[in-house]
Amino acid sequence: MKITSAEYKGSSPRADMCPKTELPEYAFIGRSNVGKSSLINMLTGKSKLAMTSSTPGKTMLINHFLINNEWYLVDLPGYGFALRGKREMDKLKNLISHYVLDRQQLTCLFVLIDIRHEPQKKDLDFLEFVGENNVPFAIVFTKADKLSKQKIQRQVDSYLEQLKESWEELPPHFVTSSSSKLGREELLAYIEDINKEV
Repeated sequence: MKITSAEYKGSSPRADMCPKTELPEYAFIGRSNVGKSSLINMLTGKSKLAMTSSTPGKTMLINHFLINNEWYLVDLPGYGFALRGKREMDKLKNLISHYVLDRQQLTCLFVLIDIRHEPQKKDLDFLEFVGENNVPFAIVFTKADKLSKQKIQRQVDSYLEQLKESWEELPPHFVTSSSSKLGREELLAYIEDINKEV
């Protein structure tokens, strides 16, 4: 897929305030500081489309970007940032779960995972949550440029082995790097294939 246009369409504090549209939506989510904004910018080829921040947990809204006038890329808040207060954490959890469970336009949820780390409980719990609720999703491993090819494979295998303990069928997965553009073509091709069927 060639991206010819990527346009910011607005930010919503709640799922029921998202744009009224029939177009398919591909949402990106992950723990704070997983490299979500950098990945979105790399995919779209727009270096400042999603604002990157060195401060974890900056995204508190559901951000919609219209791609090629055909589908929406949705930037969701990060989950699991511990320095927030309980009230704020609950609000964030509600915002994410309402979008993920209730948004009819959600076509695929991309769950981002930092490939440098061993499987984290927060990530595994979130994958369990979307799996139990039959949300269509794929795993996107980020920051692959930080590791050797052998180490990347070991980390991916380690994650998939852990998932196999409770999953009969493993979700699709992609290995990416925002700096080297690794995985860009594969991810966009996956979205394009789904769009053909929608």
